[in-house]
Amino acid sequence: MDCSTSSNVPGEGYCHQAVHLEEGMALECGVHIAPLEIAYRTYGKLSQARDNAILICHALTGDQYVAEPHPFTGKPGWWSRMVGPGLPIDTDRFFVICSNVLGGCMGSTGPRSICAETGKPWATEFPPITMHDIVAAQAKLIDHLGVGRLFAVIGGSMGGMQVTTWAADFPERVFAAMPIATSPFHSAQNIAFNEVSRQAIFADPQWHDGHYRDFDAIPARGLAVARMMAHITYLSEEALSRKFGRRVRRDGATAQPAASSPSLFGEMFEVESYLRHQGSTFVRRFDANSYLTITRAMDYFDLAAEHDGDLASPFRSSETRFCVVSFSSDWLFPTSQSRLLVRALNRAGANVSFVEIDSDRGHDAFLLDEPDFDRTITGFLNGAAEHAGLKTGQI
Repeated sequence: MDCSTSSNVPGEGYCHQAVHLEEGMALECGVHIAPLEIAYRTYGKLSQARDNAILICHALTGDQYVAEPHPFTGKPGWWSRMVGPGLPIDTDRFFVICSNVLGGCMGSTGPRSICAETGKPWATEFPPITMHDIVAAQAKLIDHLGVGRLFAVIGGSMGGMQVTTWAADFPERVFAAMPIATSPFHSAQNIAFNEVSRQAIFADPQWHDGHYRDFDAIPARGLAVARMMAHITYLSEEALSRKFGRRVRRDGATAQPAASSPSLFGEMFEVESYLRHQGSTFVRRFDANSYLTITRAMDYFDLAAEHDGDLASPFRSSETRFCVVSFSSDWLFPTSQSRLLVRALNRAGANVSFVEIDSDRGHDAFLLDEPDFDRTITGFLNGAAEHAGLKTGQI
């Protein structure tokens, strides 16, 4: 399906590949949301046995355009280096599905959607959601596509939270699971980072208590600061030092904000320029209320707390094959948290392997060129396919 836009608002004007469910779904908070839209993209071909489907779960600011140019930004898909013909997630062999999460702003039902009861966008009245809600919506999409059991569910960061939730909530529907650069809970530090980002949005004069679109406005400065704050956590000190150091831009650009002193802000460090670019491009494609909704869903996530502190409990008797991956320089979701998940899976008697990739690129390493990571994904999928009875090149 070709997608195009006639709007400068993220998600508006696009034609989405989407499933429309008039009956909607019940959320954990008790609210029934209907109708339900789930926007998605697929790559490759579903086998006749319907046994080669891989669901890829995106991170906080990702979307369904995992392996093709983004229809709004024109940039390559966020994991186009990983998904495609002959790549580690080989679309000549697997049928790959990626959906925009519930609460998102690229076509799935979220704060920008129209509330059936009021006839207006949900905005800040959009109900609180959890990872279980996000996964339940994905399960409805998988049902719609006629897939009984997924060959694999793969995702990094918040996507990894979805992977473990899939394995906990629908173990019979997941043959293999690969949670990457993630954790079985959201730490107090990460909740704190999210709260600072949210407060930046709230402080924007264009916030208007979340009903900014009624005023034909967006809290762009606050959302940009939120993105800048988050982006710092995705990198490592080594990566920042290697890429920017303390270099100052010499092209005449300044970091001078309104009413500031030219003597203090007359020059801009390269790292400042980079963060400002990240912030300014982000506000063109993402919705502030979606950012608030999804970050809160991440904060709620704690699988052990849901089972009286026993993280092994949701995985007991699971026949899912797991491969947990972490990165040595990731301080947002450190290896120690991945090991907690691995130990719990071992206690539950699950089939689990664990790989820590040596990288100095921080949390974002799973999105970047890391040959050891590519080999890990390829090896795990090939091994799982052999155990599942999938033949090489099968479609």
